[in-house]
Amino acid sequence: MGYMKADDAEAVNIALLGFGTIGSSVYAVIQKEHDAILDATGVDLRVAHIVEKDFSRAGIDAPSDLFTSDFQRVLDDPSVSIVVELIGGTEWAFTFIDGALRAGRDVVTANKQLLANRGAALFDLADQLGRQIRFEASVAGAIPIIKVMRESMIAADLHTVYGIVNGTTNYILTAMYRGEGDYGGTLKKAQDLGYAEADPTADVGGADAAAKMAILASLAYRSRVTMSDVTYEGIERVSIEDVEYAKQFGFVVKLIGAARLVDGRVNVRVHPALVPENHPLASINGSYNAVYLKGHTIDEIMLTGPGAGGPPTATAVVSDIVNIAGTDAAGFLQSCTCYKALELCPDEDMRSAFFIRFKVEDRAGVLAQIASIFGEHDVSIESMIQKGHGDEAELMLITHPTMERGFFAAIEQVAGLSCAKSRPMTIRVL
Repeated sequence: MGYMKADDAEAVNIALLGFGTIGSSVYAVIQKEHDAILDATGVDLRVAHIVEKDFSRAGIDAPSDLFTSDFQRVLDDPSVSIVVELIGGTEWAFTFIDGALRAGRDVVTANKQLLANRGAALFDLADQLGRQIRFEASVAGAIPIIKVMRESMIAADLHTVYGIVNGTTNYILTAMYRGEGDYGGTLKKAQDLGYAEADPTADVGGADAAAKMAILASLAYRSRVTMSDVTYEGIERVSIEDVEYAKQFGFVVKLIGAARLVDGRVNVRVHPALVPENHPLASINGSYNAVYLKGHTIDEIMLTGPGAGGPPTATAVVSDIVNIAGTDAAGFLQSCTCYKALELCPDEDMRSAFFIRFKVEDRAGVLAQIASIFGEHDVSIESMIQKGHGDEAELMLITHPTMERGFFAAIEQVAGLSCAKSRPMTIRVL
């Protein structure tokens, strides 16, 4: 039984900015689920305008009279209460959201790059004007991680957030782990299946995951983290050999976003990592995403689900729209929660374990040279595999956790040894 009859419900008119994969999916979900949403919430959700410059993207599923290339038409329509920004990028998106807020509209966005780079100004403006910005779809698609972290985790005292938050890289690394091909071959397959863009740089290079981790870290520690605060590397250098040797050590290679609170300082980064096979994140395969939270009062929690694609992301967008429609005023859960200004912790001050793979001359004394350098920098070896190749040997090492400053100093010295036949490949261990 609904809250009110359909005839008595007040229409909630929205404007969609962008009608690509996500925008068209949002429209389709609203049309398909309109009656169910109305019965469950009393919200009569209607799309009043679709702003789209490239009308070739406008499918036949929406009436042509909804489309416009003029955003001012949205601002001039007093019946529109919610603007949904799905155009991506940072310049036009910022201008549109800024204008919508100043015109008295609430905003829903899925734009991770905008929030990670320029979100502070928009949240400050929304607070001043008493308007809402909701952004559930900006991280991990259909996984309701934003809502969980803003509301359910408010007293969790979080200290660690690990994320597999890019479906493209997780698909590629899963396929490599399963022996379905090397990096180049599995990337092409991901593109053929639509998991990767024609230009996959943002995904495979780590920038996409970095923007998402900036958002999650800001929520976890209530201190603003921007894209420029996140160091990141992608999976382009990860070879099939790295994946196979990691498997021999009992690990799975994943692209991990890591946000950690260390002695009151925040460190956020994205990098490939060896994940123990018994860790919950090791089982996240294909294009699925997961966010793993650890806190002093909750121990650990993990949420997982489809992290990309039109319909899953659209469900998060529509959820935000309905939440705004059902909220009388902007409160602390709808406002920016970054009321702290925590210091950043540089990477060199972090402790990490590492996987190392490189080739050396296969002769007496080589291991002693390497061990001596590692010892000078307090790098301790936990396990090792050695394979001979004629007059060369390939070494695969796992270290105990050590200060990264000393570790990379040791690696530079090892790389400069006359016995080194390749530069050491290093991957952190979760």
